[in-house]
This record gives sequence, C-alpha cells and structure tokens, in this order.
Amino acid sequence: MKLLIINGPNLNLLGKREPGIYGSQTFEDFFKTLETQFADQELVYYQSNIEGELITQIQEADGVFDGVILNAGAYTHTSIGIGDAIKAVGVPVIEVHISNTFGREEFRHQSYISPVAKGVILGFGMQGYELAIKSFL
Repeated sequence: MKLLIINGPNLNLLGKREPGIYGSQTFEDFFKTLETQFADQELVYYQSNIEGELITQIQEADGVFDGVILNAGAYTHTSIGIGDAIKAVGVPVIEVHISNTFGREEFRHQSYISPVAKGVILGFGMQGYELAIKSFL
C-alpha cells in the first residue's frame, strides 16, 4: 500500500510549537517511527505552509497513492479549495488533527474537509496518523 501524509501550515514547527497542545516531538522524528512500524507499506511525507501546494499534492495523489492522510492545519477551517480538491479526486482522504479541535476555539469547530473525507481522527496526538494508516490497512 502506498500512502501520502500531507501536513499543512505550521506543522513544520511540531516539537517547538505549543508543546502543551502538540507535544515535543518533531514530525520528521515521528515519521521515522511510522516508517519502521509500517515497513511493509510505502509512506511518503509532504509538508507545506502554502494552500495551493497542498491542493496540488492532493490532485497529484489521484491514481498514484492508495490513500492520503491529511492534517491541513488552519486551512481545515478556511479552505474551500482543499475540500473541492478532495471531492475532485478518487483517492480516499483521512482527515487527522493532533488536538481535539472541538475542545479549542470556536472557529476550529468548522471543517471544510470533514464532509468530503473518508473519515476523521482527532485528539489522539501523533497517534492519529498511526490510526489513519491502520484504517487503510
């Protein structure tokens, strides 16, 4: 199985950004753990702070990857374009959030991704990515 993990804005700062919410581990270090744990699967990681680049990755994943695990960060709550990209492709997308967005500010309760995602995992820290991979298996 070939899976693409996409992280959006500010998730390149994991490990130092609000460790009380997001933990103290970088995603790159965590990704190495995922690669070891799921050695029989092909995992590809991409991160960008730019909305259009995330949309391009989703579009280009169609027909190439068996699934996409997407943490769109703040774009979750603002990007109709990312939601439209998911609707336009055939590759299933699992929406992941490290924190429980419903336990945070009101504006984080809205997602333009959830209605078009295969599923949503939130509030389990980095383990949410592991759960998303397992859901594809």
